[in-house]
Amino acid sequence: MTLMQWFIFILIIQVIHGLGTWKLYIKAGKQAWEAFVPVYNGVVLMKIINRPWWWVILLFLPIVNLIMFPVIWVETARSFGKNTRLDTFLAVITLGLYSYYLNYIADVAHKKDRSITPTSGSGEWTSSILFAIVAATIVHTYFIQPFTIPSSSLEKSLLVGDFLFVSKFHYGARVPMTTVAAPMVHDTIPKLGTKSYLFNDKFEERKTSLINKLQLPYLRFPGFEKIDRNEIVVFNQPADTLLDMNNFRPDRNYYKPIDKKTNLVKRCVGIPGDTLEVRNGFVYINRKKNELPDRAHLQFSYLVQPKTNQFNPKFIKDRYDITDNFWIANKQNTYYFSAISDEALAKFKNHPNVASITPNKRIKGERDSSIFPHDPAYNWNIDFFGPLYIPEAGKTIDINLDVLPLYKRVITEYEGNSLKTEGNQIFINGEIANTYTFKQDYYWMMGDNRHNSIDARAWGFVPFDHVVGKPVFIWMSWDGIKNPRWERFFTTVSGSGKATSFFIPFLILLFGWIGFNKWRAKRKANN
Repeated sequence: MTLMQWFIFILIIQVIHGLGTWKLYIKAGKQAWEAFVPVYNGVVLMKIINRPWWWVILLFLPIVNLIMFPVIWVETARSFGKNTRLDTFLAVITLGLYSYYLNYIADVAHKKDRSITPTSGSGEWTSSILFAIVAATIVHTYFIQPFTIPSSSLEKSLLVGDFLFVSKFHYGARVPMTTVAAPMVHDTIPKLGTKSYLFNDKFEERKTSLINKLQLPYLRFPGFEKIDRNEIVVFNQPADTLLDMNNFRPDRNYYKPIDKKTNLVKRCVGIPGDTLEVRNGFVYINRKKNELPDRAHLQFSYLVQPKTNQFNPKFIKDRYDITDNFWIANKQNTYYFSAISDEALAKFKNHPNVASITPNKRIKGERDSSIFPHDPAYNWNIDFFGPLYIPEAGKTIDINLDVLPLYKRVITEYEGNSLKTEGNQIFINGEIANTYTFKQDYYWMMGDNRHNSIDARAWGFVPFDHVVGKPVFIWMSWDGIKNPRWERFFTTVSGSGKATSFFIPFLILLFGWIGFNKWRAKRKANN
């Protein structure tokens, strides 16, 4: 729905609320009209049920409000003496319409000074857990979200098994677009394997589905910085049509809302307005070779020919800290290593049992059909790509049949226009178009592991509305299941030089704080 449609929908909800509670407002010593005034009626209701006014804010936060509305319905019933389990069940199962029974039929009186303290241990636990979920959902959605690195795309900078804290507020927190979803769960519910949100993904029904109409339009709070070139960014994969995050070969395409597409982490090598080109695996921006931060380590695949049959590839991999796996490439006992950094290569090539090391790169002009823009006119591959202009909001480009494959998805999928061609003419929204003005910024996200990273070379531009946040902190890191990487605990993601672990200072502060609190409690007890 559009913002205007949501505004009308909220007004209708206010009318339904007013009609179902105005007599209850009167019994609580308020005026009937106060039940109908949007937002204000919520503040008054909080006074009636003896709850803080700021609960009203929680009612307008997507996902959080799914928890808060049932709480308000139950609290309203209890404020008028309806405390049984049946009353609680009816308040929730009727989606709050139980208030109509209380308003027009039941003989109830307002309990002005009722206690809001749970009367049982189970009630206290339920209340604590409920509001812990609310608090965690707010932090998770608008401030900091934990992520785990599942692949070696940014190996050496971020390792498989790193646990990250990703800031939502650096670039501005995105308001959840999917309003009916499980809190703190992304695409699928763990163990169950089912969608964590209500959405109709069938192409022929998705635009008319009532469930889909509950989607919020894209909204984002103001951030305090923009995405800089070469920053590591978490974003939703633009071309994600997977059934779930673990199924990379779906039986058909599944449409997903933006905020429920698979989360990925890559390096932003191109920002809006840049002209990007890949030459021999290296990125060039505006014709200059891109200089990566010193913590970044590019990796490429190589073919390794050993001198003897005593060659031990696993020993070589472990000794020289080579990323990813290896396998025999052909019958001549040549080994394929999928990702070797320059630092590892400098040591590896001098090994006495290595006869030759050959970069496994594609040649210029050799087309790879899996590479963007997936058009026969563009003979691009992972090592030779572009040049390509990265769209910037408000900028206008000339559009013709030659460049259309590069920007067709932007114009239609990301910016919501209709597009068709007739002969040599392009029609956008039914009108002949020779130019196009972009509505939002776009970015180019790539992995440092250049031959083992599914990135923008496969799907193209990443719109800003797909950006999730900025990784800022590694709070834990494990190499496998049993091996902690202590040197990576509590380290920063960005910065220059070797990352410094703040784990020991953290433990000192933690135990110091615990000791101080115990000393203060003991002193208070003695006094």
